[in-house]
Amino acid sequence: MDNALSPLDGRYAKAVEPLRAHFSEEALIQARLEVEIRYFVALSREQGVKELPPLSARDEATLFEIVTKFDGAEAKKVKEIEATTKHDVKAAEYYLKGKMAKMPGVRDHGEFVHFALTSEDVNNLSYGLLVHRALKQAVMPALTGIIRDLTHMARSSKAVPMLSLTHGQPATPTIVGKELMVFVERLERQLAQLKAFKMQGKLGGAVGNFSAHKAAYPDVNWEGFRNRFVKSLGLVPLQHTTQINPHDDIAELSHILHRIDTILLDLSRDAWLYISRGVFKQKVVAGEVGSSTMPHKVNPIDFENAEGNLGLANALFDHFAAKLPVSRLQRDLSDSTVQRNIGVAFGYHLLAVTSLRKGLGKLTLDRAVLKKELADHPEVVAEAVQTVLRKHGVEGAYEKLKALTRGEKVTREKFLDFIAKLPLPKEEIGRLQGLL
Repeated sequence: MDNALSPLDGRYAKAVEPLRAHFSEEALIQARLEVEIRYFVALSREQGVKELPPLSARDEATLFEIVTKFDGAEAKKVKEIEATTKHDVKAAEYYLKGKMAKMPGVRDHGEFVHFALTSEDVNNLSYGLLVHRALKQAVMPALTGIIRDLTHMARSSKAVPMLSLTHGQPATPTIVGKELMVFVERLERQLAQLKAFKMQGKLGGAVGNFSAHKAAYPDVNWEGFRNRFVKSLGLVPLQHTTQINPHDDIAELSHILHRIDTILLDLSRDAWLYISRGVFKQKVVAGEVGSSTMPHKVNPIDFENAEGNLGLANALFDHFAAKLPVSRLQRDLSDSTVQRNIGVAFGYHLLAVTSLRKGLGKLTLDRAVLKKELADHPEVVAEAVQTVLRKHGVEGAYEKLKALTRGEKVTREKFLDFIAKLPLPKEEIGRLQGLL
């Protein structure tokens, strides 16, 4: 029996599996160790830090094996240390020192692990690495996939006319493929912004002034060291900070993902409505049940699932954007517990995209329904007719069509007869009648 508290770790665990390598507790501990090791190596290469000599290539490789070989069993050891320290970053530091104590090339320099750092120096850089990797390896591929799916659907229906509904009422006909390309264009714009996005990185000690660093090594250019080190992680160095990264980067990312989710929510609801109208049919999956009591039903469950999970994701992204950039004076700890839920927001987002793609893959156009809808509403060509009348200077063009069609049920035959009597050239009359 599944006893997971969150459906992301229970019912939907398989769908969000690609994120586990980036946002699990194990992944965060592993990222902290990577930052600590990279920092230790960078210090060893800083000429002004004479007490820590440059490491050999072999020693560096051995250190990085701590990261590459890190697994659940090793994570459990770190958590056991944390049970005593009651501090997660300190537990990672002690674990790393314990590993290094067994390595001849570095065992005498353990005190340079976490040298002059505050926990946030390690945490914010770790989150930066994890977010970048999650975007590259899970989020952007999924978004690219749904754009590709929509583009393929649009191309296959680029010449298929469909009745439009504006305000829920029959309106000038549109093209199925064009309607799908609306979402493609919107998503491509946001994807471009997501690709350009970069997390920031803070490194500066207890309150961002390199106070401890400069107390130990006053002649080292720590600002330059910071810039080089943070850039080496693929992050943008922050020049002026308090104890923490102000999290404007997470707010920016949250806003981008919120916009993406809102577009996907719009798509989910449109797909639901098209299915309701019968414009799209859903493939029947053998063995699947639509209703516990109505055997005939094939419900649009994938789009409904997506809609619900997009709402959950955006509720969290909203909170991240509003909460994380606000910290009392030089810092308070309320950001820490919130940041731990970044993976949850990403999880609901990815789950929604997965559901949407699954739903889109089941859709087929019912061309008979499309034709019938258009045939049942000949009045929707009124815009075209009155515009041609305007073109030829016929006075009261709009009013003539309004009198014929507004609130009226107009048959095709009646409309053809109306067009035939218009004061227009024969070729124009023939072209307009061809629209019906």
